Amino acid sequence: MLFLFFVLCFVSLALGSVHIDAGALLRFLGKVLTGKVSIESQEELIIFSVRLPRILFAGVVGAVLSLGGVVFQALLRNPLADPYILGISSGSALGAIIGIVSGAGSFYLGIPLLAFCGALITVFLLFIVAGGAKGALTDNTLLLIGVVINAFFSAAILFFLSIVDSLELHSITFWLMGDLSRASLSEIGVAAFCLIVGFILLYGQARKLNLIVQGEETALHLGVDLERTKPWLLVLTSLIISVVVSLAGIIGFIGIIVPHMMRLIFGSDHRLLLPTSALFGASFLVLADTVARVILTPAELPVGVITALCGAPYFVFLLKRKGL
Repeated sequence: MLFLFFVLCFVSLALGSVHIDAGALLRFLGKVLTGKVSIESQEELIIFSVRLPRILFAGVVGAVLSLGGVVFQALLRNPLADPYILGISSGSALGAIIGIVSGAGSFYLGIPLLAFCGALITVFLLFIVAGGAKGALTDNTLLLIGVVINAFFSAAILFFLSIVDSLELHSITFWLMGDLSRASLSEIGVAAFCLIVGFILLYGQARKLNLIVQGEETALHLGVDLERTKPWLLVLTSLIISVVVSLAGIIGFIGIIVPHMMRLIFGSDHRLLLPTSALFGASFLVLADTVARVILTPAELPVGVITALCGAPYFVFLLKRKGL
């Protein structure tokens, strides 16, 4: 998975409205590895200032969204659970838009904090509507709740879009569909910090996730404190997802595509599923963003369009396979 990620990063660095040959790319990467970064051509400027930050940002965002899918599917014991399907991404986006409209961006971490509040409200609504955490949610119930929550938050998002001025409208609309083009070093740093800390904490709970998947009664008998573990994992996962959504916008279906593919290849042990899903999620979003950049060159598509085009058919396939 790590080798695949590096290969896709190399390909993505070369492709775009300005094609960069492999020789120039290898020479620049050699400079980076030796610590002697010097921008001597337009191609190197494009690599260092535009494409490399965007690729790193795509990798971090894809890894976080994939981890979110793995954890939610385990906690809800439902293979269709996903931050996008459940409305958590929409809740985070609504919180972020409220922050943008209200001017909370002038405060440090103001927008990510409001996005986190939106994600927590979504998780709260999910369990309240479903009648609490008394076992696993059925597939039909989960999908219906996700549809209702997404519809409500989408209406609220449209309301705020209707009251912003025309200069902000285009950028917010593009951001809502998943926008990685504005990746800055500070945003990459914040997202990477959330990924590293979140992965370490989630990986420490891999054994408990394995037991929860077997059933809550089994987990209780084997020493898992569900009253503490489930809320803690839900809050932690919602936090890292909300930060990423506040920075990159809504990018759907990664959390449902990647974990399923990794289970088919590596099995369902979360000690292996968590790292492989994070790495493949990073690779998948780098690939999707590369397609979004080159498919209509010199224009660009939001990366959320590409992931939706891939994810929606896969989601229908899962529904058909489960007989829903």
